[in-house]
Amino acid sequence: MTAVPRTAMLLAAGLGTRMRPLTERTAKPLLPLGGRPLLDHALDRLGAAGVSRVVVNAHWQADRLAAHLAARAGGPETVMLSEPDLLDTGGAVAAALRAGLLPDAPFFVVNGDAFWLDGPSPALARLAEAFDPGRQDGVLLLHRTTQVRADVGAGDFMLDREGRLRRPTEREVAPYVYAGVQVLAPTLFAMAPDGRFSMNRLWDRAIAAARLGAIVHDGLWFHLSTPADLAEAEASLHARATGETR
Repeated sequence: MTAVPRTAMLLAAGLGTRMRPLTERTAKPLLPLGGRPLLDHALDRLGAAGVSRVVVNAHWQADRLAAHLAARAGGPETVMLSEPDLLDTGGAVAAALRAGLLPDAPFFVVNGDAFWLDGPSPALARLAEAFDPGRQDGVLLLHRTTQVRADVGAGDFMLDREGRLRRPTEREVAPYVYAGVQVLAPTLFAMAPDGRFSMNRLWDRAIAAARLGAIVHDGLWFHLSTPADLAEAEASLHARATGETR
């Protein structure tokens, strides 16, 4: 168990190609859901958890992202990290660490399009509580594939009763999908390569060393990949708020 991190990184540099045409002129994290941009939902949850500083990377529509962050009222403090060339998820966090923008201590990493509603306990607090930096390099937030009203393929991970994480074999259907939220230690990035690479590369190495954990989200979560996914999420939130059904 670790104290709730005070620093986070929000990944907002992607092109959002599967969300076109909605992302032809705007970055995906600026798309609205429930009357507010996705980016703001994530920043609000980080702030409510006690995070005081968030590094936001940007590439596509970086100027619009910067303007939005500058106009945003209230915490947490945000620091923009522009990527002239896309670095992918792992490369982006590694670059922020090398630039001294992330601490030599655990920090959250949240996808810019991650949208969740907490269950009985806040998901970020649960991640921090589950994380043991002495024996782990990180803990991922997972969600049950059967509770996702979108195409998530064969899922991402298997998780046993002792919390051991593994990838599915070729013919297995995984019951859990990554929910876009994690707490990590800088140790995960030891000997990480320069340039562009996926976080999956580091996850797989940590899984092989039994140093990556996971918890299952106990609230509401939406997979937001396509315009249809976003419309479905909007309808679900409307129904939840008003009691109306379609």
